[in-house]
Amino acid sequence: MICISIVPATNEEALSLLGRALSRSDLVELRIDRMDRPELPVLLRAGRGKIIVTNRRRDEGGFFAGCESRRLELLHRAVELGARLVDVEARTGGKAVGRLAGAIRSHGGKTGLIVSHHDLGGTPAAKVLAGRMEACRALGADVVKIVTLANRVSDNLRILEILSQARDEGQAIISFCMGEQGRLSRVAAPLLGSCISYASLEDGAATAPGQLTAAEMRTVLQILKGEGAR
Repeated sequence: MICISIVPATNEEALSLLGRALSRSDLVELRIDRMDRPELPVLLRAGRGKIIVTNRRRDEGGFFAGCESRRLELLHRAVELGARLVDVEARTGGKAVGRLAGAIRSHGGKTGLIVSHHDLGGTPAAKVLAGRMEACRALGADVVKIVTLANRVSDNLRILEILSQARDEGQAIISFCMGEQGRLSRVAAPLLGSCISYASLEDGAATAPGQLTAAEMRTVLQILKGEGAR
């Protein structure tokens, strides 16, 4: 699935971006970490069941400047309102992630839980990546997300190896490298089992380094799958 990631600053901007992104993707990641007062009931209604809600920590590349309790409160609210998925970082800690997983269960399990880990400095050894995957899974993830920065092309190979391991273990996963050197993994990962591919709405709107536009991602995947561009 192709997911367009947006990082609006206001509710008005969020509604405008959602209106454009929903018709061009399978899912939309609504990053609320730049928003002062996100009107989640309005935004999730507009999302038609296709929204991932993320409130990204600063130490993993986000913008949220408030207290941790408020950050998590907004994710709980997204669960109550029936977001398709919520994304919470493994660094948030076992108790807090466990409470979020419990909230999902108490609301009938309608929302999926992504437990993520982002390495903004590089791509560690395969053993370290495997340990991170297991840590995310142990926190109750429906979907594990492991994202690293590629400093060299060879870094892509280690991140793609973790996809093979997850597939063998029956674990739903999202995994790829950021950065210009990581573009290879962004297009290869969906073919190897990564369940969501993040993309930008258009040129100049990337929310992470090395991100392709949704149109570019769709075209490349069609070609690699032998479908041809449409």
